[in-house]
This record gives sequence, C-alpha cells and structure tokens, in this order.
Amino acid sequence: MIPVAPSSVGRHGGPGSGPDSSPAKAVDFWFDPVCPYSWIAARWIREVARVRPVRVRLRLMSLQMLNEGREVDPEDPDGEWGACLWAPVRACAAVEQRYGRAALDRFSLALGVRMHHRGEWDGIERALSDVGLPREVAAAAWTSEYDAVIRASHARAVALVGEDVGTPVVAVDGVAFFGPVVSAVPLGETAGRLWDGVLKTASVPGFCELRRPAAPAPDFGPEPDLGPEPDPGSEPVG
Repeated sequence: MIPVAPSSVGRHGGPGSGPDSSPAKAVDFWFDPVCPYSWIAARWIREVARVRPVRVRLRLMSLQMLNEGREVDPEDPDGEWGACLWAPVRACAAVEQRYGRAALDRFSLALGVRMHHRGEWDGIERALSDVGLPREVAAAAWTSEYDAVIRASHARAVALVGEDVGTPVVAVDGVAFFGPVVSAVPLGETAGRLWDGVLKTASVPGFCELRRPAAPAPDFGPEPDLGPEPDPGSEPVG
C-alpha cells in the first residue's frame, strides 16, 4: 500500500449504483489482458461499479515489461509464447489511442471473453468485430507502435507499488496496491463486499499482505454481456 497523489487518479466511466448517495470514488485499474487473474479482477471491478459508487478508468500494464531482464520469464519459462504474450496489451493500446477509453473498456471486455472463456488466443480480430471496431487494428498487436504508451502507463503503476508485483494494480482514495487476486469472479453484492473490505484494508497504515492458498484453477464464471456496439469514433486519446 503506497500513497498516491489525488491528481493521479483517473476520471473515466460513470458512477456506480451504490447503496447510498456518497460521491463516486475515482478508481484507476491497471491490467494486462493476457493474465487470467487480471481478467477476473477486471470482471470484479466492473461489478463493483454496478453496486458501489465508483468511476473506473482502465490503464494498461504489461507482464512482459515487468519481466524484462529476468533470466527466466515466469510467464513464459520455456520461451515458447514470445510475441503472443505482447499482442493483447498492444492491441488494447492501439484501440485506446485510436478510438478512446470507452472503446478500450468494451474491447478489453470482448477480448477477455474470446481469450479466457473461449480459449481463442488468436481472437483479437474477432474481439474487434464484436464491438464494432475495424479488424485492421489487430495489425498493431504485432508491432511495437504503441510500446511507448504502454511503458509510460506501466511505469506509473510500478512507481506506485514496486516491481515485485503482477497485475492488476488499483489506485483509489490516495493509496495504491497490487490485487486483489481472486480465483473466481465475484458477482453482485459479493463483489461489493470484497471492495468494501479492500478499501478498509488499504486504509490501514503499514498493512502490506494477506494471503491464503489459491484455488487450483481460475473460475471465470458466465460470459459477460457485451451490450450494444459503441461509436468507434468517440473519445479519441491524444
């Protein structure tokens, strides 16, 4: 848990439908779409936005960048995946830079469904089509065109919580932390209760870790509804 300046908290998304009239909390959520536990946490934070007054801004980080320079990449110890582990976050960066944050929100949801629910690790083009974006954007997933953008966002997350972490990273109410790592998607009020607990825990000065044995495999739950197609020309990022 590391303090962050109020100005570093994003202002993207609409208010949640929380149980009271409290002002919406601004939440920054860093993720790498390739990570299954990051996908579960992304599903969780979307649920939180439904049941608590929060506004979420998605931000990108990369496990590949985090593991650069290490003798063995824990995400790819045999070196067999290579650019495939870079492609999802690069595609997300391309979508955000060309079409805006709202498009990133919807694309990352569709991409998570394709990769983690359906096992379509080559599903970037199909995920783009799912949300009404040009399939040609997928070409950027195999280049370094937006790596500088990813590095800048990634560096911001690492500066908040350190390099000995993974994804996701959350910043809210002046603190930042790695996690939560959840093996099954919390839905509805269960997501809200976890959020309440995370906030209370993060507010305790000096608290740094709470751990118990993980489930044998992640449980992604039902596929989320992607909803209506967005306007692909809205909210460009400069």
